Amino acid sequence: MKKLIWIIAGIAVLFFIVGAAVKAVAFLLWVAPFLLLAALLVFFLNRSGGKRIP
Repeated sequence: MKKLIWIIAGIAVLFFIVGAAVKAVAFLLWVAPFLLLAALLVFFLNRSGGKRIP
């Protein structure tokens, strides 16, 4: 009976970790396009500038 309790507790912890990871990935999927837009904007602003940095 104790083994069954440990197995259930282990599965619960695993589900908790997977659930937290999925929420983190979902958050990153919302943040990633904004970061990509900001990176492209900075890239094009740097390329269009007249000065060259060696």
